[in-house]
Amino acid sequence: MSTKAKIDYTGAVCPSIIPFTPDNKIDFHGLEKHFARLTDSGITGILLMGTIGEFVNLSMEERLSLIKEAHKMTDLPVIAHVSTTVIDDMVRLADAAFETGYDSVMALPPYYYAQTANQLFEYYMHLDSRFQGNWFIYNFPARTGCDVDAALATKLIQHCPKFIGIKDTVDCSSHTRAIVRATKPLRDDFCVWGGFDEYFVPNLMNGGGGVLSGLNNVVPELFAQIFKSYKANNLSDVAELHKEIGRLSSIYTIGDDFVTTIKTTVSRKFGYMEPNSRNFGGKLNAEQIKAVDKLFNL
Repeated sequence: MSTKAKIDYTGAVCPSIIPFTPDNKIDFHGLEKHFARLTDSGITGILLMGTIGEFVNLSMEERLSLIKEAHKMTDLPVIAHVSTTVIDDMVRLADAAFETGYDSVMALPPYYYAQTANQLFEYYMHLDSRFQGNWFIYNFPARTGCDVDAALATKLIQHCPKFIGIKDTVDCSSHTRAIVRATKPLRDDFCVWGGFDEYFVPNLMNGGGGVLSGLNNVVPELFAQIFKSYKANNLSDVAELHKEIGRLSSIYTIGDDFVTTIKTTVSRKFGYMEPNSRNFGGKLNAEQIKAVDKLFNL
């Protein structure tokens, strides 16, 4: 397990894309280039194998390999997302992460079977008993069919000291605000991230920890500057930069698969990776590529 000092996760965290080669292998060289960019940008940290990181498209051996190799590529704290539908596999991934030196892991609620609040409580209590170190919840009701709300987050905090935060990917800022309001009196160091780019500033204003969102793959410096301006109480700059996040968020309307769209944007803007995803039907056509280029002034 890591012996590093306690990490402040507030700010902007990037759920990193995972580059693939033309023959559909993990492109570790491209990933190293991407991590170098993220490290130099001023953001807070990196999430490995999140939704944009295509964890559902990776084999167990690929995920273990990524855990081992990615940790060497940056000085930023890296959170390993370990969700699967098999508990023992999740624990295997978490063990690998903590033994490699990761400070924390992240886990979705169970997906496929809808779960009640009581079931979710029992599930996370079990994970807490088996994880060696700190862990986050990845709340994404649109994908899992169940919700970790403020009441459940509060109950888990009271029973799980290794539970240190939550990524709340709910397209409603009041849902995230309710979690912040409920948890802050119990644990001031508990981190609540918004899961959508444009909720970065509202979450900060509501007392939350920041954001863990996809545009950080393309413009991490923008998010780093917002957080810097916010901490300096330069709210006029924050407002102007927030408008730019709103403008760039239209990236999610381009193409059929937002993962491929973000990869295509990174590929065209920086050139160190191919725009390959394992999701089907996401390749951008000429008009969609033109829209990306226009949006990012490429």
